[in-house]
Amino acid sequence: MFRRLFARWGLPRAVRVDNGHPWGLNRGLPPALALWLLGLGVAVEWIDPGQPRQNPHVERGNGVTQQWAEPSSCATRAELQRRLHRECAVQRERYPAVAGMPRTEAYPGLRHSGRPYRAADERRAWDLARVDRFLAGLTLHRRANAHGAIWIYGEPRNLGRAHRGEEVRVRFDPSDRRWVVTDLADRELKRFPAPELSRARILALDVGKTHSKGQK
Repeated sequence: MFRRLFARWGLPRAVRVDNGHPWGLNRGLPPALALWLLGLGVAVEWIDPGQPRQNPHVERGNGVTQQWAEPSSCATRAELQRRLHRECAVQRERYPAVAGMPRTEAYPGLRHSGRPYRAADERRAWDLARVDRFLAGLTLHRRANAHGAIWIYGEPRNLGRAHRGEEVRVRFDPSDRRWVVTDLADRELKRFPAPELSRARILALDVGKTHSKGQK
């Protein structure tokens, strides 16, 4: 879906998302879809959990589109899709929204972002370094369990029983592409490989598991 949209409208410079599936942060870590977008050069901005007012244009647009398309009166999913396409086109290209003009006339930039996208060029244009730069700016907080393990992207990383119950910080070091775990005084405790962040796994949207209740 995203590839079709980007081919038609161009790559956006940023997307603002909520914390529901598939955008929700995995204990502070961006999900696979967000990492894929970052590699394309699309910034991802999360609103605060439970604060839809921080994304007012999208929320209002969803409400208006739902009123116009009337999903409850559609007999099939295909019929709903046809109505959504039709009503979105009307809102963009016909409805006199701005000084008697439709939005595409008032804001010509809506026709295309100016950043072309071709699916055939994606592997060449997609840059793992963009992902690394984003992750390098994060600081995660974890507490080791009774066995001295913490979880990163749903996988256990063992600090050892000497650190059981300890609160630690986790950062990503792009120089060697490893997770660096420190204590609260920033003394390094251990480094872990990050195989889940390989180019192949991100492009396959196969980054990690969601965490269970027993993970810290």
